[in-house]
Amino acid sequence: MHNTLFLKTRLTVCLFCFAQIIIAQTASLDYSDLNLWAAHPLKKDFADSVPKNSNLKDLQQSSEVDVFFIHPTTFVKKVDDSIWNANIEDTELNKKTDESTILNQASVFNAAGKIYAPRYRQAHIKAFTVPDEDTLKANAAFDLAYNDIADAFKYYLSHYNNGRPIIIASHSQGSKHAQRLLKDFFSNQTLKNKLVVAYVVGFATPNDLCFDIPACASPQQTGCICAWRTFRDNYEPTKFYPNEICVNPISFRTDTELATKELHEGAVLFGFKLTEPHTQSAQIYKNIVRTNKPHFFGNIFFNRKNYHIGDINLFYLNVRNDAVRRVGYFWKR
Repeated sequence: MHNTLFLKTRLTVCLFCFAQIIIAQTASLDYSDLNLWAAHPLKKDFADSVPKNSNLKDLQQSSEVDVFFIHPTTFVKKVDDSIWNANIEDTELNKKTDESTILNQASVFNAAGKIYAPRYRQAHIKAFTVPDEDTLKANAAFDLAYNDIADAFKYYLSHYNNGRPIIIASHSQGSKHAQRLLKDFFSNQTLKNKLVVAYVVGFATPNDLCFDIPACASPQQTGCICAWRTFRDNYEPTKFYPNEICVNPISFRTDTELATKELHEGAVLFGFKLTEPHTQSAQIYKNIVRTNKPHFFGNIFFNRKNYHIGDINLFYLNVRNDAVRRVGYFWKR
């Protein structure tokens, strides 16, 4: 009898502890804590950086526009099969995020607006390629990640925005969440009037994502979506999406005309250094962007066809100047 009572007590304690772990993993985050922001105007962070060998300037403090940046997947290390979302307090992962995507991607926008980039319990990279039996777990992981993004955005709107125009910027997993954010907070909402532009990069974005937020057909357009995925110029996709938004990241048009290297303003590749201009061309082909092999020392050994990691960085200065230009057109309108 004593053994039975002991086992029941122990089982109750274990179930209670397990329940507490689940609650801790799914409870809402408190975005009043600046530690939960990878980039924020009230702290010094990697989004304040400009390439070392450039004369570019961080203009956030004088800007009257905000940039809400959603970073891509950095949770890629091998983990236990039961782990689907990142620990928000993982200092090693946060450091990796800050020194990669926040430095190399979020910084693109520091001439256009004040950058807010929330940390979130991102889904592990495995969630993108799961067998059928794990689909529900993957979807739950993405839902948890998006709920963090939505909570951060709500907090940002309530405490920081003060009616200012907004640029949404994202890459890869971040763009998966940005799509939901646009549908939930902007489409058919008053906030749509504050949208300067949405850069939803590195993730297939359908043309009919939002009936009232179109693709950006010209560099003068505002309240629209710029999306693209980048591949080598001799790449022939085996699978493509005929309804996918694709904007040329050099010309910022949706036609299939080649944007020549003469229009390329500069990339940021290794060591956070700005390259010489006129190294990349870009052309839309079957709703993807194709560009030539990037120029860097040792590129003779670089045979990758998918340039996903360089979606933004190959066109760093073109994207930076496009964001500034669209802010100007937004104010004119």
